Amino acid sequence: MPKAENHKRLESLDVLRGLDLFMLLFFQPVFMAFATRMESPALAPIVRQFTHVHWEGFATWDIIMPLFMFMAGVSMPFSLGKYIDGRGSKREALWRVAKRVVLLFLLGAIVQGNLLGLDPNRIYLYSNTLQAIASGYLITAVLYLFFKERGVLFGALALLVIYWLPMAICGDYTPDGNFAEKVDVAILGRFRDGAYLNDEGIWCFSPHYHYTWIWSSLNFAVTVSLGFITGAIMRRSNAPLTAIKRMTILGASLVAVALLLATVAPIIKKIWSSTMTLYAGGICILLMALFYYIVDYKGWGKGLAWLKIYGMNSIAAYVIGEVVNFRSVSDSLLHGLRQYTGDYYGAVLTLANCLILYIILRMMYKAKIFIKV
Repeated sequence: MPKAENHKRLESLDVLRGLDLFMLLFFQPVFMAFATRMESPALAPIVRQFTHVHWEGFATWDIIMPLFMFMAGVSMPFSLGKYIDGRGSKREALWRVAKRVVLLFLLGAIVQGNLLGLDPNRIYLYSNTLQAIASGYLITAVLYLFFKERGVLFGALALLVIYWLPMAICGDYTPDGNFAEKVDVAILGRFRDGAYLNDEGIWCFSPHYHYTWIWSSLNFAVTVSLGFITGAIMRRSNAPLTAIKRMTILGASLVAVALLLATVAPIIKKIWSSTMTLYAGGICILLMALFYYIVDYKGWGKGLAWLKIYGMNSIAAYVIGEVVNFRSVSDSLLHGLRQYTGDYYGAVLTLANCLILYIILRMMYKAKIFIKV
């Protein structure tokens, strides 16, 4: 594939991003809606793979968020590279980065922070994937714009260590005892997701909510930076196979290192532990290498092109899919099926909801309407 200077679009990135969003917004909700009603023991192992691990460990479903963040980093050498190459000012680049970060944070607050609920007791400041992307993108962009590609590499290594040190010294890796949990409780306070007022008017924290965001932002940046490094490999290489080999070696190495270190620092997605960051990042790089090989190098991606319907409008797909519920529309059209579908009627509505979103995205794709943030 030619370098980014030739302005050829990275088709594999659109397809892989589309697969990630398709799994999130169509396959998983539909599959789980039907599988949970079937209650088949044979499906139990598959159901577990499409459910987040409670604490330590990693399931297939746990790669969705890291992959979304990782791909935001892959595009950065292509989108911001011109500013490093002297084809734009650093001030212009910083303004572009700032706008994107603010928009992502606002959209994240709309999706999961209850911003549109207009209830001050239920507004959460930092609780969503888009906000995690914003944090990781901001740190990685600053490292790149001021210290170039080496700055991103050494910055990512430093952030991994900075995150890990207090985690190892000031607490443990239990849900309530880890350092990242303490930071979130102290800084976000009542604006933390899961916070609620009890009958005495005292703010309490849900014992079931243990996702962390403030301290985890350091490793969010590492995830985005790993995507950046992968994008830089593809952008700088004149030989696609060489780039694929480098990505494969890097990805496999990160997975191996993460597994070796997991006995000391467990793989825990909810707090974005350093080993989880390396493990998920390695898998993301391997997936990117595979799709780069299939789509961009071999040109075998024709059958996967439909995934670009999701991939080229990923932010719109995510926000619409998470905010707008089309089930009432589906119910008004399909209520006559209730008598025939019985307990599966809810699953049918889930399928219809996902299909309506797909139709909207397909219409946008056909009309060449792509919402960029």
